Amino acid sequence: MEDDSYFEDEEFSPIKSLLGLLTFSTILPINVFTSIEYMTKLTWCWPFLHLFVGILAAICGYVSLEILHLNSFFTAAIVYAFLMILTGYNHLDGVMDMADGVMVHGEPEKKIRVMKDSSVGAGGMATLFIVASLTIAGIYNILDYHFIMGIVICEMTAKTSLLTTALLSNPLTPGIGSYFINETRPSNYIASTAIIAIIAYILGGLAGVCGVIGAMVSGIIIATIAKRNFVLANGDVLGMSNEVGRLLSLLFMTVALFFL
Repeated sequence: MEDDSYFEDEEFSPIKSLLGLLTFSTILPINVFTSIEYMTKLTWCWPFLHLFVGILAAICGYVSLEILHLNSFFTAAIVYAFLMILTGYNHLDGVMDMADGVMVHGEPEKKIRVMKDSSVGAGGMATLFIVASLTIAGIYNILDYHFIMGIVICEMTAKTSLLTTALLSNPLTPGIGSYFINETRPSNYIASTAIIAIIAYILGGLAGVCGVIGAMVSGIIIATIAKRNFVLANGDVLGMSNEVGRLLSLLFMTVALFFL
């Protein structure tokens, strides 16, 4: 990251901010940096950026299935690994840290201290294993329905889950997560989610819309858990919401594909 003094006289640029957000959340060699204040002004656009990430993951899945002729389970594991590597394992620490904070007994202040601790406990490791395993199983399931667009939808809507949690949470300051939470407002959230639902419908019909609903449900659940345990939310809570959002999006799409 550039020195903070570099940003002192910077003017807001939507394109630069979007590219900065993509730089922040992936390992793609874009290397466009902007101040955290300007980057997070376009937090509501995050799902659209990960539409592109989801397309890359779907291409990875297509190559594995149709060109390399791997089975659906192996392909699902490869797609999940591809997503984790491409996003720089950005939210996995949030899964572990929030889980550790939730598992410990005590007042919110104690839980927050545990969540912010750099060490990882058994609860964090076990929760990461559960979320990762179920996500791979979810990808495997939609591939069994030949619904490869579900990969695009679940990655895109993972960020819808994150935005839902951000909208319903009060920020723990200081911290990067507080910028994302403060910039997620009802107006831009509604606009973002409505557009994402339209894209999901175009890509996957009613099953795609169910994926959006699953992500929103995930965001509500994580925000509720965070309020009960920590009162406030930080980047770890948003990270947990992202990963659980991908999982519940897959779950809702799988159920929808069976009944539709």
